[in-house]
Amino acid sequence: MGIHGGDIIGRNIDMDFSVNLNPLGMPEALRQALTDAVDKCCIYPDISSSFLRRKTALRRDLAEEDVLAGSGASEILMAIVHAIHPAKVLIPVPSFYGYEYVADAAGADKIFHVMKADEYEPDEGLMDSISDDVDLIFLANPNNPTGKLIDRSYMIDLLKKCRDKKIRVVLDECFIDFCGEDHSMTDLVREYDNLLVVRAYTKIFAIPGVRLGFLICTDRELNKQIAKQLPEWNVSTFAQAAGVVCADEQGYIFKTVEYVKNEREYMSGRLREMGVWVCSGEADFLLIKCDIPLYDLLLKRGILIRDCENYRGLTRGYYRIGIRTREENDRLLKVMGEYLG
Repeated sequence: MGIHGGDIIGRNIDMDFSVNLNPLGMPEALRQALTDAVDKCCIYPDISSSFLRRKTALRRDLAEEDVLAGSGASEILMAIVHAIHPAKVLIPVPSFYGYEYVADAAGADKIFHVMKADEYEPDEGLMDSISDDVDLIFLANPNNPTGKLIDRSYMIDLLKKCRDKKIRVVLDECFIDFCGEDHSMTDLVREYDNLLVVRAYTKIFAIPGVRLGFLICTDRELNKQIAKQLPEWNVSTFAQAAGVVCADEQGYIFKTVEYVKNEREYMSGRLREMGVWVCSGEADFLLIKCDIPLYDLLLKRGILIRDCENYRGLTRGYYRIGIRTREENDRLLKVMGEYLG
C-alpha cells in the first residue's frame, strides 16, 4: 500500500479511483497548446516563467513578484521549507503526507494535531497547539483526504494569531478549483504576508504528467529566498504553455464544479444507502468508512481505490474514492453493492 494514489504501474487496473483528477479530462485548448509546444522544444524555456507568472497574478489582481511557478506543488512545498528552515512544524491530521515529507527533508520537528473524528475540521484544539516555538503550519483547503473546506472566519483568526507569533502559514489549495473560487483564501495574501498559498493546475486540468503548480505570497523578500531553492529552468516549455491556457479556462472550471458537485452528491447518497459512512467533503473525492476489506476486494476486480489506513489520524476501514464519470461511478457502485449487500 503506497502513500499516494495512482499506483497502477505493473498492475492489472481497469478503473483507477485512487487519484483525484478532473473526470471531464483535458480541455481541447490545453491539448492543442501542448501539441504546439513541441515546436518550441528546440530552445530553452523562459527561466523565470515570467509570462505565466504575470498572467496568473493579473487574474488575482496581484503583481508578478507575488507569484512563483514550480514543477508541481510538491516542488514548491520543498522550496518553501528549505527557504524558511523551520525548527518546528505543526500539521493537523489526517492530511496529505507530502507535508511530513518536506518537513523531514528540512530536518524540522513535527507536531501533529489530530482533528476530531467524523468532523475532521480545524478547531480550537488546533488554535491551542499554536505555541511560540512553532515556525510553520501546513493547512489544506479543501483537506485531503476529507474534502473539508476551512471556515473563512476561522482562517482569519488563525492568520492573526500566527502573524503575532511570526509563524508562516502554508495553505494548500490544490483542490480548491473543484469547490469554486469563492471558497479560496488566496485574496487574504493582500492583508497577511505570513500566508503562502500553494495551488496547482495538475488536478483540475487532469495533467499530472505535465507538473505545474504555483505559489502566491506577498512577502517578496521571502519569495526571493524560495525562488533560490528552485532549480533553474524548473518549469518546462510544455508546462508554461499549458499554464497560460489554463489561466483562461474559467468556463471549463465552472462546468467542472457543477459536474463534480452533482456526481459527489449522487455517489454520497448511493453509498449511504449501502450503510457506508461518507465524510461531508466538497472536493472531487470522498472519504468513506466501512467494515469490509474494500481495498482488497475491489483490487481483485481491477478497481483501485486509496486505502487510507496509513494516513496519520485514520485507522483501518477508511478509504478515499475519486469522483469519476457517471458510467464509471455506477460500475464502482455496482461492484460495491455486491459486497455490501
